[in-house]
Amino acid sequence: MKTIGHFIDGKRVDGRSGRFKDIYDPNTGAVQARVAMATPAELDAAVASAAAAQMAWANTNPQRRSRVLFAYKALVDQHMDELADLLSREHGKVLADSRGDVIRGLDVIEFACGVPHAQKGEHTYGAGPEIDVYSMRKPLGVVAGITPFNFPAMIPMWMFGMAIAAGNAVILKPSEKDPSVPMRLCELFVEAGGPAGLLQCVNGDKEIVDAICDHETIKAVSFVGSSDIAQYVYSRATANGKRAQCMGGAKNHGIIMPDANMDQAAKDILGAAYGSAGERCMALPVVVPVGEGTAERFLDALLPKIDAMTVGTSTDPDADYGPVVTQAHKESIEADIDRAVEEGATVVRDGRGFILQGHEDGFFVGPTLLDDVTPDMQTYHEEIFGPVLQIVRAKDFEAALRLPSEHQYGNGVAIFTANGRVAREFADRVEVGMVGINVPIPVPVSYHSFGGWKRSAFGSANQYGMEGLRFYTKVKTVTQRWPEGETEDSAFIIPTF
Repeated sequence: MKTIGHFIDGKRVDGRSGRFKDIYDPNTGAVQARVAMATPAELDAAVASAAAAQMAWANTNPQRRSRVLFAYKALVDQHMDELADLLSREHGKVLADSRGDVIRGLDVIEFACGVPHAQKGEHTYGAGPEIDVYSMRKPLGVVAGITPFNFPAMIPMWMFGMAIAAGNAVILKPSEKDPSVPMRLCELFVEAGGPAGLLQCVNGDKEIVDAICDHETIKAVSFVGSSDIAQYVYSRATANGKRAQCMGGAKNHGIIMPDANMDQAAKDILGAAYGSAGERCMALPVVVPVGEGTAERFLDALLPKIDAMTVGTSTDPDADYGPVVTQAHKESIEADIDRAVEEGATVVRDGRGFILQGHEDGFFVGPTLLDDVTPDMQTYHEEIFGPVLQIVRAKDFEAALRLPSEHQYGNGVAIFTANGRVAREFADRVEVGMVGINVPIPVPVSYHSFGGWKRSAFGSANQYGMEGLRFYTKVKTVTQRWPEGETEDSAFIIPTF
């Protein structure tokens, strides 16, 4: 059986702990490989290698760093099919979705190629008598990224693209459920001319997460995952004096106004709710039809589309979505559907017990639609993270606005309407970090930044864009003058220019 170790000092190495976790093929339910769980000693070796590489990299001028990233982007493009196939076979998302995963990560690498401009500091000539002031953005040193299973290409590139561009070295700790793509991304970085040791991949579980948070050489931690773990990582990392940006869970709402283009809204929500089997933090698992009759018109448009969907293997080109990542996750999703029914939700379409012929042991969940969901239900408040869409009916705009604003999560939200004034008011007032107007999955482009509010994010820094660059750098400000002739007397008061 294939065994995956770690990527340290520019090469793959075997794990030494003797502890492993199984990697499943979600299509069949079979174990296809195992991945080594690192020890703190193995993390120490990776950090030492990263620290040695980082010093020279930080002193490499930004245009040369940019050239490496340009070469890296081209190389990942060349290996797109290989990466998508690896991703689909471990995660379960269909190949088209896997390519999208890689492409959205490459968008951030592309933005990071502009680091010579982005990392420029500020300068004021003549801030005082013959006094100039300038600032520079310096790298932090060695930083770490802890990434989830659902985007094993995109989210690592969100993190290490910006960090490396700014002159840092990176320790990547990917999900143990699908580590092959992060490992391959590290290999390709070295092939593209990146210094050995600058990008390391250390596989592991909670033991290595704790070691990362506690390691004195690691200066910052970026995390994406569930909210409880995000809060834990943020608390532990910051308690050790590190910077931390920790993105958590979500329960994104789609508000449907009566004047929305109902057929288009149904198409958009279908993909947003069920794409990637709902395993996206920016999925849209809650629909809020506003006013009398809107829900019925929406259902009339949506139900035929649900019934026409194809659930298949991750390599089936005709499948709309594939299996979920593990048997345990499949069971968790179906338990949430059970709970929703117990709470009083109406099952309009039921995906429990879905079996794909020829893949009876695969981790498949059929598309599920629940109506008559209310804000007092536990399953409304929690993230199901599967192909389950809940309908919560609202009597008017104000009631609809309150639902996402008062929810514990505040990652993303969308409104579907033909009324610009309503959309503008909604975008201004809703208490959520990312807003889509007739856009169901409002993930910002790479030159903006990604970040939610409330329990969807811990820390003040967003992912990627200029927010990412600021997170991975520290500002040094220099005030200078070059006096000539006689020196001035000492001043015992604060300088006033």
